[in-house]
Amino acid sequence: MNSATIHQDTKAWKAQVWISFGLAASLCAIGLAYLPGQDLDRAFMFMGYGFCLSAAFMVAKYVRDNQHKRVDTPMWGMVVWGGFALAMSLTGWGLWRMDVNPTYKAFLGVCWMFLISSVFTLAKTLRDAHEARVAEIRHEARRMANEQ
Repeated sequence: MNSATIHQDTKAWKAQVWISFGLAASLCAIGLAYLPGQDLDRAFMFMGYGFCLSAAFMVAKYVRDNQHKRVDTPMWGMVVWGGFALAMSLTGWGLWRMDVNPTYKAFLGVCWMFLISSVFTLAKTLRDAHEARVAEIRHEARRMANEQ
C-alpha cells in the first residue's frame, strides 16, 4: 500500500501567522483609535480597513478555490476582484485625503499593508490545515477499506 504524504504546517509557523495577524490588526486598531482629526475620518477609515480585511479574505478564498479548475462563475470573480479593488482604492483615497501629519499617514499605510499581507498568509494557512485534515480522513478511510 502506498503511504500518502500529507503536508502539515509546524506549530511555530501557525503561531507566527496568528501573531502576525494579531499584531497587524492591533496596530491598525491602535492607529485608527488615536487618529487625530474628525470622528467622521476615523469612522471612514475603520470601515475601510474592515472592508479591506473582508475583501482580502474573499480574494484569497476565490483564488484558492479556482487554482486548478474554475469552479466559480466569471461574474462572481468580477464581484470578488472588484470589491477588493474598490476597498483598497477607497481606503487609500481616504488615507491620502485626510488632513493629518504625513508620518501618521505613513504609519497607518504600513499597518494597512501589513494587515492585508497577513490576511493572505492566514487564509492560506487555514486552508492548508483544512485540506490536510480532509486528506487525513480520506487516507484513513482508504486504509480501513483496504484492511477489510
